[in-house]
Amino acid sequence: MIDLYYWPTPNGWKISIALEEMGLDYKVIPVNIGRGDQFKEEFLKISPNNRMPAIVDHDPEDGGEPISVFETGAILVYLAEKTGKFLPSDIRGRKEVMEWLMWQMGGLGPMLGQNGHFKFYAPETIPYAQERYMNEALRLFGVLDRRLEGRDFVCGSYSIADMAIWPWVITYKRQEIDLSKFPNVRRWYDALKERPALRRGYKVGSEFGKPTGKWDDEARKYLAAQATAPK
Repeated sequence: MIDLYYWPTPNGWKISIALEEMGLDYKVIPVNIGRGDQFKEEFLKISPNNRMPAIVDHDPEDGGEPISVFETGAILVYLAEKTGKFLPSDIRGRKEVMEWLMWQMGGLGPMLGQNGHFKFYAPETIPYAQERYMNEALRLFGVLDRRLEGRDFVCGSYSIADMAIWPWVITYKRQEIDLSKFPNVRRWYDALKERPALRRGYKVGSEFGKPTGKWDDEARKYLAAQATAPK
């Protein structure tokens, strides 16, 4: 059994989708990031960066004590290696998947996150920041569109790279990105959303709510960048 510390956001969806695609048994433990659950002592023992998602695997491959994993890229690789699914074993195939997983971790996710922040959450309008992150978001969608030319998936066969990227692409409407300008991304996005396991993973935690584009005063305390929990 795997404990999934989770809230329904693009980063959370990556892992719920992977767990469904890999057919692993898991239990969802809500981490309400708008109410400060990510700063609770018991969660920081699992995720010292005070970010969800994180997992605890109670049945690790070595048969030893439970293993906790934080950061979505590390979690996806851990789960793929545990199950032997969605991560090629040959050196070239694995290299490609790892490249595009890191592209999402270091580029697409952070840049779309900043684009959304300055559009919806920043307390004041900063045109330079909005333009800078919108342009970077469009550049990254262009990179992905070129990669998907003539390909059904990002790296040959369906992989953890697709699972990492799709939950961020799904935010395109809120990001104010015209997906018709990226036809290969549109085709890929539409095809993946028909996968039953992906759809199940995307729906996990729907009863908790989804990002709304608005923070109340309490959520702002916890979701604004800070080193420690507010007093």
